[in-house]
Amino acid sequence: MSLEIDRFSHIESSVQRWDPRIKILSLGFFIFVAALLKTIPVAVISLLIAIIIIKITNIPFHFVAQSIKWIIIFLAPFFFILPFSYPGEAAFRFIGLPFAWEGFRLAVLIFTKAVAIVLATDAVFGSSRFDISMIAMQRLKCPKVIVQMVLFTYRYIFVFIDEVKRMEKAMRSKGFVMKANMNTLRTMGNFVGTLLIRSFERTGRVYSAMLSKGYQGDLHTLVTFEAQVKDFVKAGLIAILTIAVFVTDMINIFHPAIKGWY
Repeated sequence: MSLEIDRFSHIESSVQRWDPRIKILSLGFFIFVAALLKTIPVAVISLLIAIIIIKITNIPFHFVAQSIKWIIIFLAPFFFILPFSYPGEAAFRFIGLPFAWEGFRLAVLIFTKAVAIVLATDAVFGSSRFDISMIAMQRLKCPKVIVQMVLFTYRYIFVFIDEVKRMEKAMRSKGFVMKANMNTLRTMGNFVGTLLIRSFERTGRVYSAMLSKGYQGDLHTLVTFEAQVKDFVKAGLIAILTIAVFVTDMINIFHPAIKGWY
């Protein structure tokens, strides 16, 4: 599995050509509203909108499926835990445990919203280079400390993985074979300790190199952004859809005639 969320950012699409600043604001607003939804039908609508957006990006399905796979693995237990632990009226008992449909409904709602949010997030960061997305966030007045922490963390995840692979290869070349015994545990403990020390030392060298090049807490770049009318049109469309979804959700919650159908 590739960890590069911007692996297919070079693929041409209307989302890829969208000004990153406006794209982050627009789809960020959609993600925020999707997280607040309370009814399943409207959550499904938000999921359909997210699917359409990710389809427009032309990002390959197999790449998006990697993100969805981890969401399914993480949230699947909710379908077994919430119905039997929700403090509502039990519809029936299974192996002596009370099963509440309200708990199952909550699990479906959480799962649907989570998938919609992940798809929208993939559309935001998968359709632009990650460094450009971070620069756009900095231009949007996001705290520079947060932007730089995210940027450096993302960058050095790959350095960290490469270091792990080199050390693992060196261990195998010396005859190490992982087994279920104390020697393996002792060796892996030394492996983790050495990895942490090397990472700490690399951090010091990188920071010194940055200082020697004039780093004073700001990221300077030659990247410029220029919003066009079509960028605001796209933002307006997303805003209209998002507000419509939110209003529909509020109607479903408070309207007595339809309150029970979701």
